[in-house]
Order: sequence, then structure tokens, then C-alpha cells
Amino acid sequence: MTAHPSPAATPLTSGSGAPLPSVNRLRPRRSCLAVPGSNPRFLEKAQGLPADQVFLDLEDACAPLAKPEARHTIVKFLNEGDWTGRTRVVRVNDWTTEWTYRDVVTVVEGAGQNLDCVMLPKVQDAQQIVALDLLLTQIEKTMGFEVGRIGIEAQIENARGLNNVNEIAQASQRVETIVFGPADFMASINMKSLVVGEQPPGYPADAYHYILMKILMAARANDLQAIDGPYLQIRNVDGFREVAQRAAALGFDGKWVLHPGQVEAANEVFSPSQEDYDHAELILDAYEYCTSEAGGKKGSAMLGDEMIDEASRKMALVVAGKGRAAGMRRTSKFEIPEG
Repeated sequence: MTAHPSPAATPLTSGSGAPLPSVNRLRPRRSCLAVPGSNPRFLEKAQGLPADQVFLDLEDACAPLAKPEARHTIVKFLNEGDWTGRTRVVRVNDWTTEWTYRDVVTVVEGAGQNLDCVMLPKVQDAQQIVALDLLLTQIEKTMGFEVGRIGIEAQIENARGLNNVNEIAQASQRVETIVFGPADFMASINMKSLVVGEQPPGYPADAYHYILMKILMAARANDLQAIDGPYLQIRNVDGFREVAQRAAALGFDGKWVLHPGQVEAANEVFSPSQEDYDHAELILDAYEYCTSEAGGKKGSAMLGDEMIDEASRKMALVVAGKGRAAGMRRTSKFEIPEG
């Protein structure tokens, strides 16, 4: 079995200071490509697309009769495909179905060494995350895998899940992302719209603002990533871009993509501009210099006409981190000020 590399992991520690397995809550996830696990042609094509993350779907994208065979198809493509540089995820079915445990056992036993995360849909409470964590641990111990390395992505798709999102985010050290599932969520609250991701008619404000902000706050409070769900009008790239910009403006890390045409737009929207990236790196350099012995050990300094301080550094770290994760390169250089 050949293990293809995925993005580098960031070590975590427990409350007692003991090291935890290398789950990575900082993987690039600007574009999260959904691929039906029952479609070998799509699985083959996905390997050549520049998506940050690819998730092979056993849930809504697979018909009930196709799910058992799709598990084995996914195992084959995880083990034999080239997913270099991409986060590899499988979305299993939710715990209210008869398929979930077999999804997890078959995929993780068969391809756990080539899998980064398991996505659990329709999460309603923390115990559903705990149950998945326990099952993953049992499989990892049985198979001799590193215990705890495989992460969990929790998808919020109904009102109960949103109400419990803070507890869900804290339920396991494996949790890496909180994902918004708009279609099922809209149905769960009886939203007056049939167009997933678009504003419902008759409401003059942003109907998704509260939902997205609650997910974002739960994610950030627990050092997790927040991912927006799909936009189903796959040929309307302008519409996709507009919805993606809404989530990016709030601070979301990425968005699902359902079609190759959406990948480039997502990567662009969830990356900083070159100007902002360069400026963030300059702030970090300038702050490091001004707080050093050579720079006079100052708590604040001027960068051109702008005063920078510790708060500036924290903001710059976010933008610089996104740029670095996206593989951006600097086009400017910090010059030590004269005098």
C-alpha cells in the first residue's frame, strides 16, 4: 500500500500538556471538492483538479443501492490514486441510518493510512462525534494505525445541530472543521426557498448571517476551521463567487465546490490578494524588528504612514497564514528604517 502525502500536520497538546496525534486544524481548505464515491470516472478526474480538499461522498451523492459497492471503490481510489497535496476526506452517512458503522469500518480499515479525515453529516449533538471518535479509535488500534491521526469534520445541517454547535466543536480532539450544510438546514427550518445558498424571497437582509456567524464563533473558539457549504447552480460561477465572498468576508476558511468550474473561483475568493499578503508579511517583519534589541524594544512602530502594534501583528498573522497556505510568494521586502 502506498501512502500519498497530504499537507503537513500541526502538533496539538492536551490539557495536561501531553502530545496528541498529528491532526491538522490548519490544512488549506479554500476549495473542498465533493466527488460521488460511486463514480470511478469522477474519482479519476478529481485527482487532476487544483482543489485543496477532496471528499469522496458516501452520503447524498450515492444512491442507497450503490453505497455498499461505493465503499470499496473509495478504498481502491484512496490507496491507488494520486492525491498529493490534497486533504483526503470521506463523507460517511449520518448516525440515524443503517450504513454509518459499515461505512467507517470498511473505509478506515481498508484505506486508513491514506485518509486524513472522516466527515460526519447531520451532526445533532456532541455524543455523535464521541461515538465516531470511539469507533475510529477501535479501528486504529485493531489495524495498528496511529491512534487519533484521522480527523473529523462535523457538518451542521439542522436547527438542533446549530443549537449544539459549541458542544459539538469541543466533543473530540479529532475535530478539525465545522461545515455548514445549507440544503438540509433550509428544509429543517422551513426556509421559503428552493435555491440552495440564495437568499429567500421577501427577506430584506442576509438570511444566513446568524447561522454562519454561530458556526464561525464555535469554530474559532475551539481553534477549528469553518467551511461554507455548496452552491448548487453549478454553471453560475458569478453566483457562486458572490455567495463565497459573503462567507470569506466573515472569516470562513473555504467552501464546497461541486463542479470543476467552481474550484478556481473558491481558491481565489478564499485567498488574500497579493497586495494584502505582502502587506501582512511586512507588518510581521516590521513588528519583529521594532520589538527587538536592534529595533529599540518598542511596543509599536510606524510602517510607512501606518502605526503597528501587537494587535496589528495578530491580524497580519491571519492574512499571512492564509497566503502561505495558498502557496503565495512575497513580492516585497522589509527594509530596516534609517536612523
